[in-house]
Amino acid sequence: MGDYAVMQRRTLLAGAATLGLAAPALAQAPVEIQFWHGLAQPLGGLLEQRVTAFNASQPRFKVVPTYRGSYPETMVAAIAAFRANSAPHIVQMFEVGTGTMMAAGRAIKPVHELLAETGVQIDFNDYLPGVRGYYSLADGRMMSMPFNSSTAIVWYNKDAFRRAGLDPDRFPTTYQALAEVLAKLKAGGSDVPMSTAWPTWAHVENFSAIHDIPLATKGNGFGGLDTEMRINNPVMLRHMQNLVDWQKAGLFRYGGRTNVGEPAFPKGECAILTTSSGFRARVQREAQFSWGVAMLPYYEGTPRAPLNSIIGGASFWAMTKGPAAGGGRTPDEYRGVAEFFRYISQPEVDAQWHMDTGYVPVRRASYAIARDRGFYRENPGADVPIEQLLRGGGQLTENSRGIRLGGFVEIRTIMEEEMERAFQGQQTAEQVLVNSTTRANQVLRNFERANRG
Repeated sequence: MGDYAVMQRRTLLAGAATLGLAAPALAQAPVEIQFWHGLAQPLGGLLEQRVTAFNASQPRFKVVPTYRGSYPETMVAAIAAFRANSAPHIVQMFEVGTGTMMAAGRAIKPVHELLAETGVQIDFNDYLPGVRGYYSLADGRMMSMPFNSSTAIVWYNKDAFRRAGLDPDRFPTTYQALAEVLAKLKAGGSDVPMSTAWPTWAHVENFSAIHDIPLATKGNGFGGLDTEMRINNPVMLRHMQNLVDWQKAGLFRYGGRTNVGEPAFPKGECAILTTSSGFRARVQREAQFSWGVAMLPYYEGTPRAPLNSIIGGASFWAMTKGPAAGGGRTPDEYRGVAEFFRYISQPEVDAQWHMDTGYVPVRRASYAIARDRGFYRENPGADVPIEQLLRGGGQLTENSRGIRLGGFVEIRTIMEEEMERAFQGQQTAEQVLVNSTTRANQVLRNFERANRG
């Protein structure tokens, strides 16, 4: 291109800019926000639809979602990225990683600080107590942004109930009554009357909350790092003994760790399954039989039972970039994170997520939207997990607020290993609790030493 042509092009560009007609390439690009999540399809796709909607709602910020594998894999990746000074702005972390994230110090930007610095407002008073309490400090300040919350409930095959001569519209409320139902299901032709996914979440963690017994001291870890396990108690022993006995009698089948036991229910292989309320979308899609949901049972005669269950799922954490970057975020980047959090907190957005997925609405206003639209009339039982989270009047105790134990991912694995040995006939129910306590306490001491002061 000759000198004259170059000068002419510069003149034209300058004139276009003066008139506000600059080429798109010269327009200010949106601030990019990296977001790592741990939801596989189809839930991951539904989550990314929310991100797309946020990006379309305003021009200033662009959230870029990336699936990083399972929740544990996402946590490992985020920690490694922080150490390499390349952490994402937002990471989705499952609830049992909360204690670990809270102890992560400068790796995280607490939500209450994020909102105060950016001036973005979110009404956390409207959030369900069990959700708000899990992700906040003892004084109520929010540390992470609640999003996909669930709780463990019962899924049962109504056709199997009918074959066994049981009322398909009445699930037993107590474990005493459930024992009789399991025997009738077995006699009625069910090869596997009952199974479970997420075994410790359903039968240790939620079990303890519902019966108002401690999982650990210091309010299950909310009161400090110097906590000890307390699962070796008479109520927990009674339940563990029942599970072991039911396994031996063919009334219960251990389904494996995490959620690997879930497919057995929609396939019709087990009549009753305890797992996440977020399982609804899959059951609706795959089950070829009539099914229902119910609250987790409790042992009649236990003082203060039943109380609320505790949540599962995950929350969103704002992260700094890395240790060498001195935080490494600009005010605009933090503002983008805060605006995205504000967007997903809107009752309309939360209600639609709940209705699309089976996760519980995290706000009372969202629950009201779903109710007023007739969602619970059209989807009987979809409100069961919400009512279970509010059981006991929604007044949380130290035992039903949640879990704040460092290294709890490892502790879950320990409890699963010990339960498996009992189900294989290698040890007693009492040994499960003794060994789990001893090994888990070592994890807690290691975590305390690594994160003390």
